[in-house]
Amino acid sequence: MMDLAQAARRELTRLWANTRDAAHDLGHIDRVWANCVQILPDEPQIDRDALHMAALFHDAVNLPKDAPNRAEAAALSAQVAADWLAAQGWTPERIARVTHAIEAHSFSAGVAPRSAEARVLQDADRLEALGAIGLARMFAVAGALGGALWNADDPLAQRRPLDDRAYALDHLEVKLFRIAQTMQTPTGRAMAEERAEWMASFRSRLLRELGSGTSFF
Repeated sequence: MMDLAQAARRELTRLWANTRDAAHDLGHIDRVWANCVQILPDEPQIDRDALHMAALFHDAVNLPKDAPNRAEAAALSAQVAADWLAAQGWTPERIARVTHAIEAHSFSAGVAPRSAEARVLQDADRLEALGAIGLARMFAVAGALGGALWNADDPLAQRRPLDDRAYALDHLEVKLFRIAQTMQTPTGRAMAEERAEWMASFRSRLLRELGSGTSFF
């Protein structure tokens, strides 16, 4: 399996040769797999190798966040994985485990996880959106899309609509805090809640540094 995983990483490197995305790179892939390993004890009846392949290929097709067909990225990634694994001699049944897990990991696609592999991968990937890593990725994506870090006049959106395309900090309320409520496994849920609490404390500290007692506290 190690040789196959190394070959899969080489395939990802080839697929991503002309792209650069700080939030979706091999480091992200490795962290998602590390999260999977932590969550695995919650799902004893699992095909570990299929889960590993799903973790490796889940972002094989990485469309920009503002792409009109962004919701199709998971399905496209699943097809890449299916074609590559078929060439390696995997059976259709095992490939189906991989492709469903990839299709269900996506927040925007809205596919409900129906297998242990899908539940674990979905939680593992969503943990990347939370905590210190989640904040780093959030600001990296906002910068790549040309957004501001926050609205200087109303950082908590108390007097304006939330707009996470324009302001990175708004993304906490628009999406990230909600993610902790979507976790599928006990371990994933506990990890998500701890990371969400840390993000809330970071935001409080940020607001103190920005305003030091002004009206938005």
